[in-house]
Amino acid sequence: MKEHKCANCPIRKKAEEKSSSLIGRFWRWHIDFCPGWKAYFTSLPVSEQENIRNKYHFTKVYKNK
Repeated sequence: MKEHKCANCPIRKKAEEKSSSLIGRFWRWHIDFCPGWKAYFTSLPVSEQENIRNKYHFTKVYKNK
């Protein structure tokens, strides 16, 4: 399985520390269209996807491969 940089992204880490910051808002906006995030997200098990959806209020729907 390919390791995705999203798992250890420094911007994601800062966004998680303070989601209302400019970086936090930028990161949340960014994941709506980033092809790397899509690949990372769809590679996760469904249970982990649900955790991320709840954590980031992420509603975009991707079909799993």
